Order: sequence, then structure tokens, then C-alpha cells
Amino acid sequence: MSKVTCDMAMSVDGFTAGPNQRADAPFGDGVGESLHRWMFDEPENNAAELAALIEAGAFIMGRNMFSPGRGAWDLDWTGWWGEEPPYHAPVFVLTHHERQSLEMKGGTVFHFVTGGVTEALDRARAAAGEQNVAIAGGAATVNQFLAAGLIDELRLHVAPVLLGRGERLFEGVDRTDLVQVGVRHTDLVTHVRYEVVRPVAAAA
Repeated sequence: MSKVTCDMAMSVDGFTAGPNQRADAPFGDGVGESLHRWMFDEPENNAAELAALIEAGAFIMGRNMFSPGRGAWDLDWTGWWGEEPPYHAPVFVLTHHERQSLEMKGGTVFHFVTGGVTEALDRARAAAGEQNVAIAGGAATVNQFLAAGLIDELRLHVAPVLLGRGERLFEGVDRTDLVQVGVRHTDLVTHVRYEVVRPVAAAA
């Protein structure tokens, strides 16, 4: 059965990006490559985790992950990834502003969803078929899905750094039980995989 998964690179103190994210600093001030060095400096040692990042049949992300802009769309902006993004599948971007779907090289198609997380997940599941749906980020989007109980498997990639401020994972998320189903580390990262336990509804 397909699952809703989520991979997030984060600091030990829970931040996935620094403050003031913008076009010339997509991860914000004070972050640089500190959260993602394991992807570029140790790709062989983290090959399984890197492959898992893009193995889903459809993806969901927030507007802040797709674009540094706010308000009306700059239609010249087609994402951070160049002409061929790494997803090679449908990507549903949460936004308050309508935009026509954007087809890129390699099979990635960005669809812009104004109806919130439930609409995005319904459309992503329909597109993914029997494959998993991945919540790609950023933190605010992941927090919405966690708070709504819509993530089945959470994969955290914890870099050995303290950022102190920025965009934090788990903000606004109430008590959630996690079952650790895997852990592995290299010099630059600790990979921890959790099953998210859905709460049992209280008896009437």
C-alpha cells in the first residue's frame, strides 16, 4: 500500500532553514551548505537516502520551496532546479495565487494548488497511483501535514550543527507518537526514520 513520506534535512536544534530566505540565499542567512553537505561531500556513503528522496510517484511542496517570491507570480520563475528538476514526476505546489501548470524537461510537471493540503494530497495520490507521495518541504508545509495527521513515514537527516534561529520543524504540531524504524549515521549526518502513529479517535 502506498504511503505519504517526508524527508527533511535539519539542524540538531530543529531548523530546516535560516532566517531571510531569498533568491541569493535560498536556505536563509547563516546556513550555507551546512545542512546538506552530506548530499554533496558524501554521496557514496548516503546513496540509499539520496535515492529515496526522489523515489515517489508524486510530490507536494510549499510555495517557499518552489520560489523566493510572494504575491502575484513572476511567470519567468520556473524553480530553483534549472530546466530539468530532479523529481521526474508531478509536483503539487501549495499557493494562494493561481498559475497554469508548468511542464519541465525530464517529466517534472509543476501544478499549482490553491485549495490547501487536502486538495494537494488528493491530487498527488491520484497522480501517484500505487506509488508513494512525498512531502518535499519546506518546514511550514511539513508542519501542516504533520498537524493534520497526514504523514505515514518521517525521515529526518540531522546535520551536526546548531543554527539557533530560522524556520523550525514541528512548530504548531501537537503530541505525535513516532516509532523509530531505522537509524544510520556518517560523519556529516544522522539519518533517522520514523513511522508516524496516527492517534486513535476518542470513544464517543
